[in-house]
Amino acid sequence: MSSTNEDLLSLNKEANTTVDTIVTSIVKEEENKGIACIKKEYIIERHVPKLAINCISESDKNQLNEDEPPSKKQKCSKSVLKGQNKSRNSTYYQIPQEHLCSNLVDGSEKDSCLYDKCKFLHNVTEYLDKKPDDIDKTCYVYSIKGRCPRGLTCRYGSSHIESGKNIIDQTKYEMWIKSETNCRTLSKENMSKLRKKLYDFTKSEEAVKKIDIDKDLGPLIEESPKKINWKNKLYLAPLTTVGNLPFRRICKEFGADITCSEMVLSSSLLQGHNQEWALTKRHETEDLFGIQVCGNNPYMLAKSAQVLQENVDMDFLDLNLGCPLDQIYKQGAGSGLLLRSKKLEVCLKSMRTVLDVPLTVKTRSGVNKDQNVAHDLIPMFKDSGVSLITVHGRSRDQRYTKMADWNYVNECAKLASPVQVFSSGDIMSYEDYIDSKLQFPDITGAMIGRGALIKPWIFKELKENRHWDISSNERLEILKKYVKYGLEHWGSDTRGVETTRKFLLEWLSFCYRYIPVGILERVPQKVNERPPNYKGRDDLETLMASGNCADWIEISKMLLGPVPNGFQFLPKHKANSWK
Repeated sequence: MSSTNEDLLSLNKEANTTVDTIVTSIVKEEENKGIACIKKEYIIERHVPKLAINCISESDKNQLNEDEPPSKKQKCSKSVLKGQNKSRNSTYYQIPQEHLCSNLVDGSEKDSCLYDKCKFLHNVTEYLDKKPDDIDKTCYVYSIKGRCPRGLTCRYGSSHIESGKNIIDQTKYEMWIKSETNCRTLSKENMSKLRKKLYDFTKSEEAVKKIDIDKDLGPLIEESPKKINWKNKLYLAPLTTVGNLPFRRICKEFGADITCSEMVLSSSLLQGHNQEWALTKRHETEDLFGIQVCGNNPYMLAKSAQVLQENVDMDFLDLNLGCPLDQIYKQGAGSGLLLRSKKLEVCLKSMRTVLDVPLTVKTRSGVNKDQNVAHDLIPMFKDSGVSLITVHGRSRDQRYTKMADWNYVNECAKLASPVQVFSSGDIMSYEDYIDSKLQFPDITGAMIGRGALIKPWIFKELKENRHWDISSNERLEILKKYVKYGLEHWGSDTRGVETTRKFLLEWLSFCYRYIPVGILERVPQKVNERPPNYKGRDDLETLMASGNCADWIEISKMLLGPVPNGFQFLPKHKANSWK
């Protein structure tokens, strides 16, 4: 080989090395900025965001100067629309006079309303004449149960409404009743006792008094008769608003081992609020299910533990020590309890005394930035008989900024042994999960929160050790299934449809953050990474990638039909009003 050829080969090698170095440098720079690397052919250059005026609050609209020229108006809009929408109104208001009384939904001549002051419509013919068109011809609830409890008000009623009557498929209905696994729920009698303050809380009151008086009670000796093997379980985090029963069903189908209710406020629970008790409902597929409570004093929390123990089916009870919301923290609940260790100890020991199921805690690392306190509380957790400790490796002040500190959680796990410790935060791929198990062997398992909201199939990926390049149509099928479960859970009448739509939109505010595997330049996506503006591999994928809530509403229309008059959905973050 001539020296000239050798020189050319050497130059080519140096050039390739230089290119590789530059590419690696760019990738690392993008990672540091929290920007996901997208293949060049999918990136939308010079994207100009536009404001979706129907997705902002009236107060924000009033701040926009309508007299300004378009260029200045848009600049003004960007300065106004920052932060969060603090007060988000309901997306749907039911006018009683326009909706049929629930006592008449079967259309039977024997049905009647016994309430003289009932505000709902009682003329069946008038209601059916005014009723909106059906969304679809097939009622999912009727198809699986043989009877739709919403009857004439069902928005899918053409499959079971005939001549003004709600038809029942008797054979299918009887089969469903026989096969149904009934989970215990609070009876109307006990609900009434709570509201009238007549429920017998002697057991919990005596437990608190005993522990509060004897300051040197020491470790609790009695153990829960029920044991749970937590090791290597995949735990779906308790998620306020979005961690509802239909969503948990989706995650169970993808392989979640442990599920937990949304955060339940003890004060509302003890007052017998329907909405709070609805959060405790368990689906039959949730074979390892817990309820998470939040409160600020021993009497409230011990009573909550007792009333739940006596009235609902749960495998464990979890105490929230991590909620960062101001209204919770300022009352001394959630992460606020971390600064009241003596009171917290009485809370835990009182709860443990009245429970027959394991007691667990979910805590943040601390309250203030760079001032971790969870490790100081570990001995007290152990003495209080806690079965599992989940540590979110961020402080209250950090919220979800920066990455979770798994090193710190591992140190907590060493202190807690033999009590098992889970870590919460930042698991987004099977690589993240495997790396965490190798680097932090003292941690028993992982709790998955945002990763599951962004892609609920993460549990499948973790168990199969692979990335799933899921198509837009497959993702749409998941949303369709969620809607069916929502209609079964919240109802298939207009109110139920709009409740399902509301929670679907809340979930879509996380779903759009998913970046398809086939579009990524570098796999896997990290939980804190955001992509530049990009187009999908088809129109549906592009729509699903939109961070604008107007597009989320369009997706909801595909699944639940047109929105009603006066409908407005305000996203949690004002930035999602831009397109």
